[in-house]
Amino acid sequence: MQDVREALYIGSRSDGTLIRRPMSPHLQVYKMRLSMFLSIANRITGVVATGGSILGVSWLAAAAKGPKSFACMRKVTGNPLGQLVLFGWIVSLVWHTVGGIRHFFWDVGKRDSKQEINEDGPVAVGVIASVGITLALSLLGVSCARARSRRAK
Repeated sequence: MQDVREALYIGSRSDGTLIRRPMSPHLQVYKMRLSMFLSIANRITGVVATGGSILGVSWLAAAAKGPKSFACMRKVTGNPLGQLVLFGWIVSLVWHTVGGIRHFFWDVGKRDSKQEINEDGPVAVGVIASVGITLALSLLGVSCARARSRRAK
């Protein structure tokens, strides 16, 4: 029995003659490299950052609606699970921003050789980690300081 996937490789030239199109290699063929992981993760973090924006808009809408609604939203974002979701959102925003900056440089023709891309990967991971953690810890520190000041009143 002939493999049914063979039908997917049949194409035609502009003159109508049939040809066998080449098969594109699958991800399992390639050795996973940091640059591949960063590229795939950049797409995923774009989706996560967009999804997390729903939480941000909900927080702003609750603040605009009034104190009762805002208190409810603070309960959601103030518990440990909510804090973890916020931390993930911050990291995904930073990751996607750094990935976007890298892609911008490639689009203008800078740092786009294979060697330079592989050299820049660890730098991008370091920037993502340091900026993401610094931003998250700063926001957590502000949140804790505000909570202490409320308890002191």
